[in-house]
Amino acid sequence: MFELSDDPQRLDVARIHGWLAASYWTPGIVREKVERQIAGSHCLGAYDPAGGAQIGFARVISDRASFAWLADVWVDEPARGQGLGRAMVQWFLDHPDYAEVRRFALATFDAHGVYAALGFTAPSRPDRLMERLSPAMQQMLADTP
Repeated sequence: MFELSDDPQRLDVARIHGWLAASYWTPGIVREKVERQIAGSHCLGAYDPAGGAQIGFARVISDRASFAWLADVWVDEPARGQGLGRAMVQWFLDHPDYAEVRRFALATFDAHGVYAALGFTAPSRPDRLMERLSPAMQQMLADTP
């Protein structure tokens, strides 16, 4: 089992930084950037109720009216396969601040099934979506299969 909380005081920033620095989407990210991301987001921690250690993290960036971006969903290796990632995403989808949001978006390389089970699909009108990538992100994507 696990406990979910959006209390920012409970977040283990050092642990979150370690997870994100090891991820495929933000490899080597510096702690200062992780701290800025946390400060500008609605963050959710997942905790082991036995010892209180943080075992998961997710965040949403949103105007809480029309758009929300789900980011940095991470489950610690020993806690994977127990539905924790899905539970964190569902927590945000059920949160009253996001009940009226018209579009929830995310990017994933390898967890399509997790998100599809929660109602996420490929963009219905991809011809209307655009993005602007930093040079570093362009290079990272060029270097990744």
